[in-house]
Amino acid sequence: MTKEEFDKQNVFGLGKENIDFAKYFIGKSYLNPLTDPNKTVFLANVTFEPGCRNNWHIHHATKGGGQILICISGEGWYQESGKEKVSLKPGDVITIPANVKHWHGAKKDSWFSHIAVEVPGENTSNEWLEEVTDEEYNK
Repeated sequence: MTKEEFDKQNVFGLGKENIDFAKYFIGKSYLNPLTDPNKTVFLANVTFEPGCRNNWHIHHATKGGGQILICISGEGWYQESGKEKVSLKPGDVITIPANVKHWHGAKKDSWFSHIAVEVPGENTSNEWLEEVTDEEYNK
């Protein structure tokens, strides 16, 4: 998908370069917060340039928690540790339980955006882990 095609489909917009979390990504990502986390559940449009992916990570919680991804534009990947990658396209919804190691990002030849939903829970935290290797990504 070209950037022009992607921009037409990405109704929530690119947002700003995700500089604060850049160390947890291979490639450039962009963040467009959609809600205020101090007032409600946090929703953000996260955009990945082609080939960009985040590191392996875990959304910890003792009760509830986890993350929901609502795919809105382009094509991407999602993978849980020990499982095969899942191809993502607009309209797909991924429910990630708390305490599951995973990663997500764009396919090599496409921009990709999803709405990330932080699921409320008790004692929640995010743990960023190792990079997704080229071998893992290309598998």
